[in-house]
Amino acid sequence: MSHFFAHMARMKLIQRWPLMHNVRTENVQEHSLQVAMVAHALAVISNQYHQAQFDPYRAATIAIYHDASEVLTGDLPTPVKYFNKDIEAEYKKIEAIAETHLLNMLPELLRPDFESLLVTSHIPPEYKALVKSADTLCAYLKCLEESRAGNDEFFTAKRRLEERLTQDPLPAVQDFIQLFIPSFRLNLDQINQML
Repeated sequence: MSHFFAHMARMKLIQRWPLMHNVRTENVQEHSLQVAMVAHALAVISNQYHQAQFDPYRAATIAIYHDASEVLTGDLPTPVKYFNKDIEAEYKKIEAIAETHLLNMLPELLRPDFESLLVTSHIPPEYKALVKSADTLCAYLKCLEESRAGNDEFFTAKRRLEERLTQDPLPAVQDFIQLFIPSFRLNLDQINQML
């Protein structure tokens, strides 16, 4: 018997942005789906526009599990996680222990297929960077959503994420921003008028 997927099912119970007032709460499971969709798109854009060689399905699958360790650690808020280098280093150790613990919940025969999805140190750096870019884009989309709903709690986070996205070395990020972000600033009627 394996408890792995029973743990994965609990991703929906972990709320993101716990120190911020949210007009609409977001859980880790729905966030992971959005990151997977954006990671897939970034891989496709990279391949089509920039002659990269990403496997979009691998990128999406890595993104599905990118926050899986949080079923054991919880979601540590960004201001706490990155408060200083010591806390950041210790939290990375905790995440690594949680990732290995999750991997060991799987039947031994399945572990090799999940290791490069669950254990950060086994994910190729180019995929790790792509998924991180997708994660940042999704955090930015959350800030836009909250801002559109009149919540100024996300103003500083939005500015910080805009800066980070401007400096992102993956060219597909700027393509994604130009192609898809403007629609997130529209209401449903405006989006439908453009069809």
